[in-house]
Amino acid sequence: MNVPPRPPLPHGPYLLCDDSLRPELSLVEKAERLLAGGARVLQLRMKHTPPREALAAARAVVARCRQAGALCLLNDRVDLALLADAHGVHVGDEDLPPEAARELLGPGRLVGVTARGTQGALAALAAGADYVGVGPLFGTTTKQVQAPVLGLEAFKRVVAQSPLPVVGIGGVGLANIARVAATGAHGAAVVSDALLAQDIAERVRLLAEAFDRGARGASLETG
Repeated sequence: MNVPPRPPLPHGPYLLCDDSLRPELSLVEKAERLLAGGARVLQLRMKHTPPREALAAARAVVARCRQAGALCLLNDRVDLALLADAHGVHVGDEDLPPEAARELLGPGRLVGVTARGTQGALAALAAGADYVGVGPLFGTTTKQVQAPVLGLEAFKRVVAQSPLPVVGIGGVGLANIARVAATGAHGAAVVSDALLAQDIAERVRLLAEAFDRGARGASLETG
């Protein structure tokens, strides 16, 4: 049986559709607003949603993403990714091991892994991952992370040494996303800065523009 190739991870803002923010909006409504702003990749993170509701939300958000031509990855939940026909998963320090995620998902879906440095990126490659989320860059209030803040200089070294595309994670928003992009990062994960904005779609557009400015600056430096 021919397996379609895994889709490439888009450059730029990597938006999280999270159930811990903006409770007045459903996960589907959050996803629709993120996608309306031009989001090209969403990670659906449901730490507080009951299983049946999570499955329904996953199926609906994946459908919206596919209609918009965007990727949808499930945080941690390989089972939901398969049931909802998502493009893949992202697993963290305490989630299912990436080797197991790859075994269950097969070769046709993306596996992202949280890493804290270059050694973690090398281990993720060996485990079959497609990209790494590296951080925390600036610290974050959205998630409790038992790891020191990395900072941009150390992050830039990881980007240069990583064998996999690197997405910066932790405290990224409009005020600093251009600096993250200027390190040569493949992407930058944004949670609260987008979802807490009064106009989520407009915020996503501004984030993409800022990332592109930073990336152009990095390419001029290396060109």
